[in-house]
Amino acid sequence: MKNPLSQKQRLIILIIEVGILCLASRIGIGEWFPPTGDKGFWFYTAMLGLILGSRLDTPFFVKPADVVLYSAPAAIALIIGSSWDTWSFGVKLAFVTVIFICILISIIAACSILTKDAKTQSWQRFSDVCRVLAETLGSPRIIYTFVIAFALYAFHSDSIREFSSIVVAWFVTGFMSPFDGVIKLWYRLCRIMKSEAILAAEGEIAAYQTPSLLLIRQNLGSGLSNGDLLAVHDPLDKTRFAVALDYVGRDEGILLRAVEIDCKKPSQALLSCISTLEPNTVAKIAPDDVILNHELFKSAGSVVGIVAPDTSIERLFFEVVQDEGLEEGRLVETMIGKQRVTYQMVNGLTKEEVVQQKNTHGFARGQAQKIGIWDDGSGRFKSAKWLPKPNSPVFLKSAMEYQPRSEAIGHFPGTDYPVTIKNINELVTHNTAILGILGVGKSMLAIELVERMMAAGIKVVCLDLTNQYASELADFYDVVYENACIERIKTAGNKDYETCADNPEQGGSLLNLSDAFREDLVDFLRSDNPRRLKIYNPSQVTGSKQLSEPKSFQDRSGWHRGAALWSITPVEVTRMVSEAILNLLQDKMSSIARVCLVYEEAHSLVPEFNTVASKSDQEATNGTARAILQGRKYGLGCLLVTQRTANVTKTILNQCNTVFAMRTFDETGKTFLANYIGKDYADSLSSLPERHAVVFGKASSCENPVLIRLNDQDQFQTVFRRSNPPPVLPEVTIIPAVATVPSDTFTPIQEQ
Repeated sequence: MKNPLSQKQRLIILIIEVGILCLASRIGIGEWFPPTGDKGFWFYTAMLGLILGSRLDTPFFVKPADVVLYSAPAAIALIIGSSWDTWSFGVKLAFVTVIFICILISIIAACSILTKDAKTQSWQRFSDVCRVLAETLGSPRIIYTFVIAFALYAFHSDSIREFSSIVVAWFVTGFMSPFDGVIKLWYRLCRIMKSEAILAAEGEIAAYQTPSLLLIRQNLGSGLSNGDLLAVHDPLDKTRFAVALDYVGRDEGILLRAVEIDCKKPSQALLSCISTLEPNTVAKIAPDDVILNHELFKSAGSVVGIVAPDTSIERLFFEVVQDEGLEEGRLVETMIGKQRVTYQMVNGLTKEEVVQQKNTHGFARGQAQKIGIWDDGSGRFKSAKWLPKPNSPVFLKSAMEYQPRSEAIGHFPGTDYPVTIKNINELVTHNTAILGILGVGKSMLAIELVERMMAAGIKVVCLDLTNQYASELADFYDVVYENACIERIKTAGNKDYETCADNPEQGGSLLNLSDAFREDLVDFLRSDNPRRLKIYNPSQVTGSKQLSEPKSFQDRSGWHRGAALWSITPVEVTRMVSEAILNLLQDKMSSIARVCLVYEEAHSLVPEFNTVASKSDQEATNGTARAILQGRKYGLGCLLVTQRTANVTKTILNQCNTVFAMRTFDETGKTFLANYIGKDYADSLSSLPERHAVVFGKASSCENPVLIRLNDQDQFQTVFRRSNPPPVLPEVTIIPAVATVPSDTFTPIQEQ
């Protein structure tokens, strides 16, 4: 592409060419400015058409509308200056021919204008043909060349001196016009002499991909690589700056892809240096201060991709240009407007596309979910409500060593960005679930959350089938005192264990056990009781229940009267404790969390209706669920921990507004979790490492689902207990358990 002249340069050439016309007039006619009659017709025609039209109005191309404006005045000028009666036949023939040409060109241009919006293909083709002919034949240079040729033949053919001087002037100014190249050469030499450095072209532009991408065909031996700063001498637009990314294929040479830097005010010295390049060539440059401070250039080394099609407000797709450091869970960033917005990697795939002349380009495509804009002041992410521009660079968040914080439950992998509990009260009252297979850190996370609850003044009742909480939370748990409390409950469960009654509701030890739990919880829930932790193992609690009225029966020893007694199950103990706590909290309504029930191994404590062992367990689960549903307005909530999502009652699970999803292989569980955390995160659950979780919900500091690395227990305790030390538990006198008093009123028939 030729380097076009500026308006200033074209004006300089105009002045030079006017001088040449004046000189030709002086030589041929004897006057610097010829008269306006026949002898001056050529001069003023050339002035108007060749110079004014070509230099100032249409230096590049001619529109059909302009063609009409040029050809019609040319024809009119010929007619006004005609002397038909005095002309010879040859002059008349030349005059008619030139008039015909001008009119024909005008008609062609008019046809192009009239048919440019035609609907049919044939008329569209006709319009295009007329447009091409008008643009080619209708330039001022062509039209007025015919007019000047007529003037030479009609008015100057009898004088060799006039004829030759006009032909030379026309040839220099209209046909050859060498001044364009002379001025371009002069300016280039000046720039080279003034420039402090000479740039060597490393390649040329193969294609511009809108927006902001360049494909560069490198010269043989070029040493461009990822992160290099490039300058492009674009004659039609502006000087462009770009950062090299990756190779995308080859045609005549290797194609290098680069992304533009929007640099508005580079130094004049740098611009002068770049101007010495040939048009559309590319050179590697050293950055000046303006570019050094540009956000893209400062982060060029961390560019891992460019924004790809199908990106939406919540989901980012990007074409990977370098994959070092990329992995599931890592954070990437891109610009939305003037703000950096953070996304989290959730998936990737490979794709292929055609790059010039049927060469294929295979590439990896990353997928990430939006997290938001990091706010240092609040230490959390704010929402971003738009999407990035196509081809915007995507940066990998640099890896940083995590510094444990007392308020953080974990951090984004590879960064120091913490994830916190936004509101501990909402964690409890709006219920929380921890879901995942055995051995991935569920209980350790639950124990950490329990410690945070206790530090906030919330009392915690754990229903623990694993006996793990008492040892892990030993600093908060008075084993001697609590064992005495449990013995009293066991004693109550054994009292009247084999006793039947006429009223089935009074048979067995169920009422005694219920009263014992209530008395123990009344003491625990007292506001002046500094203890915050109560732990029960439902599988170690014994008790009996009577399900039917007594009947008479006969055996070898005679007639007897009795009823069936059944052992209570852990599911029923769970209901008993849950309902007792709800009843004790109904003295006042509260939006602040007061008690949290922890269901460890929840699939065994609140099972789904299709996995229960008996109908009584189904009723017990329903009773527990009702207590949780009603408990929120009294400050009661639950923390549900399970390995099997499918086996836990959905009545409670659906009420869990905060979810920690850890590694799981269960398709039913992943399908359920997809409704909370989205399909992309749900699909990644089977490959999550230990101590990693996808977190989402009301209590999370992030508004969207995020994958985090959970705290290590020792680090958490070291940091958290500095500001929240375990309380000093009071010394109390232990009251011995009451001895069992058996009753022989009725004889049991059967036990379960």
